[in-house]
Amino acid sequence: MKHNKFFVVALLLAAFVLVLSACAPATPAATPEPTEAMTEAPTEAATEAPTEAPVELGTADNPLVFSFVPSADAGTVLASATAITDRLSALSGLTFKPEVPTSYVASVEAMCAGEAQIGALATFAYVLASSRDCAEVALVSVRSGSSTYTGQIVTKADSGIKTIADLKGKTFCRPDATSTSGWIMPSLLLKANGLDPDKDLAEIKDAGGHDKVVQAVYDGECDAGASFGDARSLIAEAHPDVNEVVVVIATTDPIPNDTVAFAPAVPAEVRAKVVKAFQDMVANEADLKLLGDLYRWTGLEVQEDSFFDPFRQMLDSAGIKIEDFVK
Repeated sequence: MKHNKFFVVALLLAAFVLVLSACAPATPAATPEPTEAMTEAPTEAATEAPTEAPVELGTADNPLVFSFVPSADAGTVLASATAITDRLSALSGLTFKPEVPTSYVASVEAMCAGEAQIGALATFAYVLASSRDCAEVALVSVRSGSSTYTGQIVTKADSGIKTIADLKGKTFCRPDATSTSGWIMPSLLLKANGLDPDKDLAEIKDAGGHDKVVQAVYDGECDAGASFGDARSLIAEAHPDVNEVVVVIATTDPIPNDTVAFAPAVPAEVRAKVVKAFQDMVANEADLKLLGDLYRWTGLEVQEDSFFDPFRQMLDSAGIKIEDFVK
């Protein structure tokens, strides 16, 4: 019995030790110190958004906009301009979009705004665009072997107007306020003969083209007017007697001819293709007729901006400031 009691006590002691062991707090496990990789949230590598390559200039998706000044009826100019750009496209492989703005200044504005890349700009329009760093001349037109031309003042043969002095108090037509031969130079001629155009003319009308000036004088809507010489040929088909009805009473000093000019952003290789295409047109009789139908061009010659320096100096000496025409 004593042995049994001892055995029972031993079992109770063993059980008590096991209970105490189970209740003892566990030793906390060591935790690793945080590392940089664990504390920073993973980030994705920055990726640049894909950008589309610029559309090449002179393609169907990005044609060269060619602005042609409205020296005559806009519809007539556009028809000729379209025929010319079609040929330029065939010769150069470039795509063109011809446009005829509402005025000479509008053509300048189109180039300055980046809306046109090429301009068939009249002399003063080119000088104006150049002063704003919007145009760089490449070609100057040739007419009858000359790269200069003149303006003229015309009236009806029976108007009683024989000299510039006789224009005082008369109604005067011009193609456009910035037409070189149709207003800038004739206005200097008036001033040189003692007439202030703003004060001494009864009215100055913008006819909208050289042909319309001659027509207005022919019809008696204006007592006199100015145009390039000899713009009477523009209405000779409709009025064969125009040279007898409308007479020239004065001509201006020589003026540099009009231009083919590029916006500065046009790449050199594109310019070269356009210039070469124009030269090819000049060498082809049928194509040359297209150029003649538009602006009476009989040729084109390569020129630099300095070609217009004497004209700028003449304007400056006459007190005409280019910046007065800059918006």
